[in-house]
Amino acid sequence: MSKRRVVITGIGIHSPAGLGLDANWQNITAGKSGISTIKSFDTTAMPATIAGQIVDFEPENWIDSKSCRKMDRFIQLGMAAGLDALADSGFEVTDENAHRVGVHIGAGIGGLATIEKQTRALFERGPRRISPFYIPSSIINMISGNLSIALGAKGPNLAIVTACATGTHSIGDAARLIEYGDADVMFAGGSESSITPTGLAGFGNAKTLSTRNDDPQAASRPWDKGRDGFVMGEGSAVMVLEELEHARNRGAQIYAELAGFGLSGDAYHMTSPIPGGTGAALCMENAMRNACVNPQDIDYINAHGTSTLLGDIAETQAVKLAMGDYASSIAVSSTKSMTGHLLGAAGAIEAVYATLAIKHQVAPPTINLEDPDPECDLDYVPGTARDMKIDVAMSNSFGFGGTNGTLVMKRMS
Repeated sequence: MSKRRVVITGIGIHSPAGLGLDANWQNITAGKSGISTIKSFDTTAMPATIAGQIVDFEPENWIDSKSCRKMDRFIQLGMAAGLDALADSGFEVTDENAHRVGVHIGAGIGGLATIEKQTRALFERGPRRISPFYIPSSIINMISGNLSIALGAKGPNLAIVTACATGTHSIGDAARLIEYGDADVMFAGGSESSITPTGLAGFGNAKTLSTRNDDPQAASRPWDKGRDGFVMGEGSAVMVLEELEHARNRGAQIYAELAGFGLSGDAYHMTSPIPGGTGAALCMENAMRNACVNPQDIDYINAHGTSTLLGDIAETQAVKLAMGDYASSIAVSSTKSMTGHLLGAAGAIEAVYATLAIKHQVAPPTINLEDPDPECDLDYVPGTARDMKIDVAMSNSFGFGGTNGTLVMKRMS
């Protein structure tokens, strides 16, 4: 039996780069930063006071107000992206196909704002003041749960939590469910909204965040000698994945083929990448093998590229290990330079950007790369987007706990 091929037929995305697909691509390719000073809560005592925020998101544009009150912001963002992906795909869930349609959307942290609010209620007003909706409004699988209900999708309904690799793993695992015959259509991706006092303080006290607070739009600077940590971001992205013949039979638009998925573990440290990048290299190699492509076939990589000292060097080393002599000829960029790090949503958002790079034949830039680190010496598409031939694109995500994920997308001929 031949392998069932998986294609991308719908996209929904909301990020610091903009609400919706068109705004995202326009701002990302223009090199426009979405990072700004946090004003939603007091950051006076925080090491970092900046983030990639979505300032104009109105969930009632997608979800009724009663339901909104029962959802943390990360669920609202995920629902909005999922419903946009449905509209973009032109797909209709019916009684006849509902059992073949699934949802696979995760988050790295979940409802942190709701947890903070309910914890304050507990200690200030007592246990009887805890909302009965506290748990279902904050747990990670409730994007998948709520979207499944909204769509009437009765196929696989699950969520993955793998820190900053969540979105990538969710999309890759959903594709395999289609390949294995468990579904014909999957809504897959990630969402995150953890820019809260405890989230910011936790990452800040771990000394992982940039403290370039006086110049927010220049703070995220992957591979630059002056980088000093990542910038938190929020957002969501959902892809409609579909079995190829199923998509063709209904005349669906096809953005690209999701051809490969790779996973690996560093088995090294809770938060730091393994020196030399061997874990990430293994992940890329596994994805290429699954996609039946070689290093010379890869045109563009949307890198994990978080703007951390150790991470950027390790990923550079990993690309060199995985791609060998071809590493220097591959365009590699970090869109986190514009969005910040969206944690559990990062992999999904960046898979979207890699897919759009194939569709539009444009590699997004890495902004703020003004003084390159000599240990980071690949082609990072500095400053300006590049028109180029992109037949095969790769997207990398690496998370706390040493968890790695890579996706490979191919242009449909």
